[in-house]
Amino acid sequence: MADRWLIYGATGYTGQLVARLAVARGERPILAGRRGPAVAALAADLGLDHRVVDLADPAALRAALADVAVVAHCAGPFVDTSAPMVDACLATGTHYVDITGELDVFEALYARHDEAVAAGIVLLPGAGFDVVPTDCLAALLAASLPGAVSLELAFRAGGGMSPGTARTGLYVTAAGGRRRTGGVLRSTPFGVPSRIVAFPSGPRRVGAVPWGDLVSAYRSTGIGDITVYTSLPVRGRLGRLQAAATARLLRYAVPRALAARLIRRRVTGPSPQTRAATSIEVWGEVRTAGGETRSATLTGPNAYDLTADALLRAVARLRTGTVPPGAHTPSTALGADFVRELDGVSLSLPA
Repeated sequence: MADRWLIYGATGYTGQLVARLAVARGERPILAGRRGPAVAALAADLGLDHRVVDLADPAALRAALADVAVVAHCAGPFVDTSAPMVDACLATGTHYVDITGELDVFEALYARHDEAVAAGIVLLPGAGFDVVPTDCLAALLAASLPGAVSLELAFRAGGGMSPGTARTGLYVTAAGGRRRTGGVLRSTPFGVPSRIVAFPSGPRRVGAVPWGDLVSAYRSTGIGDITVYTSLPVRGRLGRLQAAATARLLRYAVPRALAARLIRRRVTGPSPQTRAATSIEVWGEVRTAGGETRSATLTGPNAYDLTADALLRAVARLRTGTVPPGAHTPSTALGADFVRELDGVSLSLPA
């Protein structure tokens, strides 16, 4: 069992990237998902074993994981799919790792820490672009400035979105903006506050977004004031009003379902050429109550290529059995320096 691992959601955009990279690195994962013909076709193409199982069938899911050491869960939106997979992992003693960036999923999985310890398994959400680079950078910065009371992170990611990321974005948009102050998650208008950030490519205006680090970096660093920013298409008062109206509309099931259908028809994800030509940038800064600061930046490959690389390396680490059981962030499970292991990543840290 120690050498067997499984990719669930293997036929999705990111799942296929993970599966193909795994084979290129000499790995032999089991491919799984609920769409039998698609899973079988991909498995035949890659010469891998496969299993067809629906998350809505708990008994079948437990049977599919009974001889598996680690499951790499790639089927989102994780607000809908993570709980049944975690339930099965707890029942079968299977380590769980996913690529979510959803705040509510991080909170739900961290709340199951004691269950994971009792079952002897690791729960590791966010082992992709969400949130490996930002979480590791946050942990490195916090270690460089003990006593920091605030953390700001910002990111830019080129190349466009996959269908799964775009559908997850519907849930994120409906929830509206959030930031953490005084240790508490609080609602805020999307994109507020905003600021200029000195990315490696130059200064950019960014706005606040409900990124996963509002939960994961809080667990990693204990810092109570956290804001995460990115470049936003909306600008000014009119743009904020339009974003707020869209968020209110997407809270209703029918508009959200129509938007998801449109995404499935029109969004395909970045091509290999687009991924090769695009990259990510991350900036972070910590500050003490007295105003002392430390800042750092990170650059890396396209977000989806980074995700596949990080997920495979996380799976390999979990298979060694060296990560303590429980619910983890990437930096608490794999170390803040884990991000340095990733292909094409470069850091600029405070001296």
